[in-house]
Amino acid sequence: MPLRVIFMGTPEFSVPTLRAIADAGHEIEAVYTQPPRAAGRRGLELTPSPVQREAERLGIEVRTPVSLKNEAEQQAFRALRADVAVVVAYGLLLPKPILEAPRLGCLNGHASLLPRWRGAAPIQRAIMAGDTETGMMVMRMEEGLDTGPVAMVEKCAIGPDMTAGELHDRLMRIGAALMAEALARMERDALTFTAQVTEGVTYAKKIDKAETRVDWTRPAGEVHDHIRGLSPFPGAWCETEIGGRLERLKLLRSTLSQGAGEPGGILDDRLTVACGSGAVRLVEVQRAGGRPIAAQEFLRGAKLEKGMKFS
Repeated sequence: MPLRVIFMGTPEFSVPTLRAIADAGHEIEAVYTQPPRAAGRRGLELTPSPVQREAERLGIEVRTPVSLKNEAEQQAFRALRADVAVVVAYGLLLPKPILEAPRLGCLNGHASLLPRWRGAAPIQRAIMAGDTETGMMVMRMEEGLDTGPVAMVEKCAIGPDMTAGELHDRLMRIGAALMAEALARMERDALTFTAQVTEGVTYAKKIDKAETRVDWTRPAGEVHDHIRGLSPFPGAWCETEIGGRLERLKLLRSTLSQGAGEPGGILDDRLTVACGSGAVRLVEVQRAGGRPIAAQEFLRGAKLEKGMKFS
């Protein structure tokens, strides 16, 4: 028998899971998502979230509360009489009355191999730390931060040059299929849970803009992981002088390379840059106000030469 589901999510990452639940024939009673955000140059336009746009396309009721802590919102949530709530990158804290409202609880799709990388930015943090493997998990939510028991897991390799954007897209698809299977098992009363292990807990705190600048004094492997872990958003960056003016440059793709020199120094005409030890070759960059371009195209326009520096 189809489940009565409340879906809670906001960014593009959540959309395939919403579609998978709808395609499976479950009754989606309502979709909760973050309120529309100001956009445009002057911030005068309100842009709905990707989840809101998809829910409206599917003809599902959309709710956009700014908080779920007040009694009125909690009563409205309970009134839906859901069997289960599915939460994927929603972005709001779920208080205890919300967690306890659905008959079968709240399931969360989380993009890491818990208990590693609990928190807001597991995809970026896994790459920035040099992890070679991550995955998606379906867990039952508790009041603690990503502490609940796990029902399903699928692992995913992280390639040596894979960016956060590429991993995001892969896990997005894995997560949708995994949640659909979890609900199918729940329908059959066959979904079981296992407590998380207590060893190896790490936290994936939200990315702070202050940490996005590249530190060329670090080893090449760490610089490379920093660049790809922040690509495409918010983007690792450095500064260099172009045409007599200091300009910020976003670094989108790199690869490990050979070479040595003063950290930040350009070593050749392939945009190989020296690090604290070793070197990285920049593959794709973006100038302020410009589009992403190949490093060779950037070199032709910027006229950077061997011996010049990034800071």
